[in-house]
Amino acid sequence: MLGYILKRGVQTLVVLFLTITLVFFIIRLSGDPTYLYMPDDATDEMVEEFREQMGFDRPLYIQYGSFLVDVVQGDFGDSLMHREDALAMVVAKIPATFQLAFAALFMAIAVAIPLGVISAYKQNTIYDRIGTGVTVLGQAIPGFWLGLLLILVFSVTFKILPSGGGGSVIHLILPAAALAAHSAARFARFTRSTMLDVLRKDYIRTVKSTGAPMVTILYKYALKNTLIPIITIAALDLGVLLGGAVIIESVFSWPGLGQLLLKALMGRDFPVVIAGVFFIALSISIINFFTDILYGLVNPQVRLK
Repeated sequence: MLGYILKRGVQTLVVLFLTITLVFFIIRLSGDPTYLYMPDDATDEMVEEFREQMGFDRPLYIQYGSFLVDVVQGDFGDSLMHREDALAMVVAKIPATFQLAFAALFMAIAVAIPLGVISAYKQNTIYDRIGTGVTVLGQAIPGFWLGLLLILVFSVTFKILPSGGGGSVIHLILPAAALAAHSAARFARFTRSTMLDVLRKDYIRTVKSTGAPMVTILYKYALKNTLIPIITIAALDLGVLLGGAVIIESVFSWPGLGQLLLKALMGRDFPVVIAGVFFIALSISIINFFTDILYGLVNPQVRLK
């Protein structure tokens, strides 16, 4: 176990290094942001002073070297727009983003597993066709378009849910639903295919021969083995949900990291963008690590190496 932890720790460091390096050079391709933060009447002296102060006048490789030295010390610099510590701004927004991502994950699982189980049990019936149609639709509709549709229906037409903002559970319902739709569709299709395979196993036929109720067979015996791979997919999908939150948070004005990153990208606020991407990459790496541990606990046949 200790060797596995050390191995994953090294892998995480490599992933984080490559991530922030790639983001650093990609965002620099967008150009010098100096003029975005200078008044229209700024003189050439003022522009050069700002560029020198921010280090934009130095060669790119020197900027990169200084950036790595600062990052190792936990310093991502100050936001160009807000003149605040970039990492502190990101950390302040993380709880809201995780709240949205976990709510979407819970909603996706709560909808997908029963839908997948029913589709598998009622294979080739009208229930299966409806379930398959719903999953295909869920994967086909873009999250931002679904978000706008939910706002139109539940906020504008029926006026039963707020169209945006944060602060309470009721504000979480629509953005979580929009974010969960694609994942729920994938979970449901995977649950259906895995459940069909499990239901054909010999031990299920043996349990059926005992006269056990079908509900007991489905949820006590079949679903238990189906959940093992679903745990891995769900945890990996949490990273997808964290990334997808960038757009959904903007649609619903959810006060999380996604909205902060989008504004930072629009304003070429390099320190905030890099700090945000770093934190997301770190979160996904940690989630994947604990997923592997959980997978080993659920399935004793798995050995962590």
